[in-house]
Amino acid sequence: MELRRKLCLVVAVFVIVIEFASGNFVFKVQHKFAGKEKKLEHFKSHDTRRHSRMLASVDLPLGGDSRVDSVGLYYTRIKLGSPPKEYYVQVDTGSDILWVNCAPCPKCPTKTNLNFQLSLFDVNASSTAKKVGCEDDFCSFISQSDSCQPAVGCSYHIVYADQSTSDGNFIRDKLTLDQVTGDLQTGPLGQDVVFGCGSDQSGQLGSSESAVDGVMGFGQSNTSVLSQLAASGDAKRVFSHCLDNVKGGGIFAVGVVDYPKVKTTPMVPNQMHYNVMLMGMDVDGASLDLPPSIVRNGGTIVDSGTTLAYFPKVLYDSLIETILARQPVKLHIVEETFQCFSFSKNVDEAFPPVSFEFEDSVKLTIYPHDYLFSLEKDMYCFGWQAGSLTTDEKSEVILLGDLVLSNKLVVYDLENEVIGWADHNCSSSIRVKDGSGGVYSVGADNLSSAPPLLMITKFLTILLALIVVALTSLA
Repeated sequence: MELRRKLCLVVAVFVIVIEFASGNFVFKVQHKFAGKEKKLEHFKSHDTRRHSRMLASVDLPLGGDSRVDSVGLYYTRIKLGSPPKEYYVQVDTGSDILWVNCAPCPKCPTKTNLNFQLSLFDVNASSTAKKVGCEDDFCSFISQSDSCQPAVGCSYHIVYADQSTSDGNFIRDKLTLDQVTGDLQTGPLGQDVVFGCGSDQSGQLGSSESAVDGVMGFGQSNTSVLSQLAASGDAKRVFSHCLDNVKGGGIFAVGVVDYPKVKTTPMVPNQMHYNVMLMGMDVDGASLDLPPSIVRNGGTIVDSGTTLAYFPKVLYDSLIETILARQPVKLHIVEETFQCFSFSKNVDEAFPPVSFEFEDSVKLTIYPHDYLFSLEKDMYCFGWQAGSLTTDEKSEVILLGDLVLSNKLVVYDLENEVIGWADHNCSSSIRVKDGSGGVYSVGADNLSSAPPLLMITKFLTILLALIVVALTSLA
């Protein structure tokens, strides 16, 4: 009788765990470099590597955070193929294509320390997958139609600054996203898109311990998923994100934002990235001198694929010097890159805000809790970095990453060629319009709230083993 009672308790726990696991997997957002043990050098090296049905609104499940002492990168979950299968890809406004690792791929990563298992896309397992041939218009978008080999098809080769590479072929298949159908409600939206099928990765792309399945580019090119959805009439070329570096995750949506209202600044035309005109910069009202080339050439890039914020050396030195004039601290260098200091008080009360003023008098204010991160108890570091980034014409560049973009709704309106933002609670919701005039709420997601899949699998395996032992004893 006692054994039967124990068996019932084991079965009851098993059922509860199943329900708990299923419920948590509806959360959709996570940051790539999860865990407090991540070394600071990984964030710097990551940034270096980067350098109605009609007009529907789409809700992308977002994951991660922009905290340098935590994850440092955002990713989302999408579905590809028929039948649809889930893949986790980095959300990146600085690149133009969607690509995922495909089978066979002997050099693709096989493990990750994130809350999911890596998956290889199998062209042969999808009934709707088709190879993109040399005659396809997509091949001409990437300027490969002349060099394309018919026997191979339209291919891609990406080289990153750290010499990591990704190689593969383009295929056309079903992409399933979450279409906004009502307040905090979504339904599947399937659309044929072209994406890269990676078969050979090298460097960090093949060995990163915090690996994802691929990259989803939201750049301006005709090759981006956003442009492909717009060309088919399924969406407007407007998207927004609200990156929560307090709780992690946030909001990533395709469609026109109705609330909150944002002030916009023009995008610099004919640029590969999202460039804007920076007109001024100050530390709590104290103006900083901008390099003339920054103002003249529109050399300020907004990029969600970058974790930190990078400035020309002269501007960086002036920024740190002016901040320290308001709150003196003794700096020391950590990992040859980060300027850190000991401090036991409230940083928001002690340190000044930093403001950027863009064309059309649009301001972006960054607070101390955004640009300072806690390395350990009573130890802080600056997220600002001195960069040597230049254009092909050798003009200096400012690169504003997630450190600057977090805790704000940022809207990229490619149809009107403007970018806008507003301070917002990124763990709440926004309202978007669809093509029929409906306005719906889109809530925040956080895939990191879900328990790690491997941990759940191991726990359930142990519970099943206990049940088998109990049943054997009863027999």
